Amino acid sequence: MSELRFEAADVAGVRFTVSPVWETVSSLWVLDNPVRHAVHLSWIGRARLTARRPEVAARVRPLRELTRPRRWLPDFLTPAAARADVTLDEQLDQIAATPPDVVVRDLLSTTPSGPLSPFGQALLAAPGELLPQLVDAVRVWHEETIAPDWARMRALLEADVAHRAAQLADGGAGRVLDQLHPSLHWLGDRVVSDDPFERDFDLGGRGLALNPGVFTDRRVLWNLVEESLPAGTYPVRAVGTLWESCPTPPGDPLARVVGSGRAALLHLLDSPATTTDLARRTGLSCGSVSQHLAALHAAGLVVRTRRSRHVFYRNTDAAMVLLRAARGD
Repeated sequence: MSELRFEAADVAGVRFTVSPVWETVSSLWVLDNPVRHAVHLSWIGRARLTARRPEVAARVRPLRELTRPRRWLPDFLTPAAARADVTLDEQLDQIAATPPDVVVRDLLSTTPSGPLSPFGQALLAAPGELLPQLVDAVRVWHEETIAPDWARMRALLEADVAHRAAQLADGGAGRVLDQLHPSLHWLGDRVVSDDPFERDFDLGGRGLALNPGVFTDRRVLWNLVEESLPAGTYPVRAVGTLWESCPTPPGDPLARVVGSGRAALLHLLDSPATTTDLARRTGLSCGSVSQHLAALHAAGLVVRTRRSRHVFYRNTDAAMVLLRAARGD
């Protein structure tokens, strides 16, 4: 069991982000346990073929050695995102700028989960010399396996963040933390996490960065070292939709009224989604989705909100009434 203690400034400093580096690093766990991560089988098949290419395998080896199954990750490898729309390059710059003593500290903090790999031992002895190899490994793995699907991954992650932001606005940080995952409980001045890690942190007024994870399952994962910027990763909502398209249900009566494309969008917009995410899930082009959303918005059936550079759409109460009537509820 882990416990994170909050001051007033920490409650005010709870924020939600999307981390390209986290998705890149954690994706390697999935390759080693496809049965556990069966929802990602289509991605796993492509990524395994890529990982076998000699030129990729050689450059990614440092990262693979630090992400072995059932081994903890050093905090410097997955830095807390500085802001919601942080880029991969910015996070790689954070990793590259890690002081040697922090690299050593974070590597040693992982040893309760098992001994360091050969590359981990070499990095421990010469962090300044070998850290660039690790940064290069993260970049290569992202470019080869994450970048081709990053638009759909990011759309899912940002929809989750939009959902949490709405919870935060409606009920405050305590409600968000209490509902973030079944293993978490908010006790007024602390979060208690039902996990095997036994972390015990005082956030000390630094706030808490939280990001959803596509390749994260079962529990919330925290930083290992109290001196690191406080951060955690939780399983993203609706991960089962990531690799699927979602056409209009056969015989849908709503489609006969508003058209199949608009009906398909209304069925999906019980939670916030972007145009890109809706195009992925319906199989429609982004242009078609935009036209349908404009019509639905003009009719008062969807609302839109902007978060950073992205616009999210969601059903209004009027749309929910239509959906319930079409289902015969």
